[in-house]
Amino acid sequence: MGRSLPGGTRGILRPRTGLESFRVERAAPSPALAPFVDFFWTLRWDLRGRPPHRQQVLTRPSVHMTFTSYLTSGATRARIVGVVRDDFVEEIADEGRVIGAAFRPGGFRPFLDGPVAALTGRFAGVDEVFGAPGLDLAAEVFATPGDAAAVARLEAFLAGLRPEPAPSAERAAAIVGRIAGRPGVVRVGELARDEGVSPRSLQRLFHEYVGIGPKWVIRRFRMIEAAERAEAGTQVDWARLAAELGYADQAHFTRDFTAAVGTSPARYAREEELAGSGHDGPPRDPRPPR
Repeated sequence: MGRSLPGGTRGILRPRTGLESFRVERAAPSPALAPFVDFFWTLRWDLRGRPPHRQQVLTRPSVHMTFTSYLTSGATRARIVGVVRDDFVEEIADEGRVIGAAFRPGGFRPFLDGPVAALTGRFAGVDEVFGAPGLDLAAEVFATPGDAAAVARLEAFLAGLRPEPAPSAERAAAIVGRIAGRPGVVRVGELARDEGVSPRSLQRLFHEYVGIGPKWVIRRFRMIEAAERAEAGTQVDWARLAAELGYADQAHFTRDFTAAVGTSPARYAREEELAGSGHDGPPRDPRPPR
């Protein structure tokens, strides 16, 4: 995977604990696929003789194409993962790997015969979108032992479809990028005004190209920003952070964080501090995998 990117853990909750159980790497796409694919990624784990690990993720507004191999049992799974609205928890056990492509917001639309919202909250088989060639690709990826070679096979398949960039998809990606860079933005109407469109037009753009509404995207990036602050290992002024993120008060911020993460921001920060110091945190009750 020659075009390596930093293996950022943004959105991966309790990353210190998670990275004791798995290894994740990313690679940039070729220039031909850069308008569509954010990055390719691989995840490897070897938990033989150890308990299974459940990993919770605050998902972003992105479609993923994944090829999972459970190396101990020989089972495989190839699917298209639409935007996940709620919490996402994946359990890994024994030994395995995932080869994946994370598409830019709007980037999957040229591969799909319909709005990206048709995939939201769904796990579709690769054949549902790509037909028999998708199944052939899956067989090739699973049969390729090297991670870099498997990613190259996936990349060649997508490039061979010759997707055409769409101005509306680029605009959707740019707007999502601005939301990610401005976690204090609060109202869809304010965002629409800044973009020079009506709220209804913005909703239609996101339905077609992103797969989920701008209100969800705004809320999700606020939570991702808050989780990153809590994971940083420094004291956080929660009232100030709530104000930075556009909340009227700390209570509303704490309620939203607890609903998204499963615990209060202060407790989450304490857990991460303990994990970073090598001590076990308080007992956790992971949510069941979806």
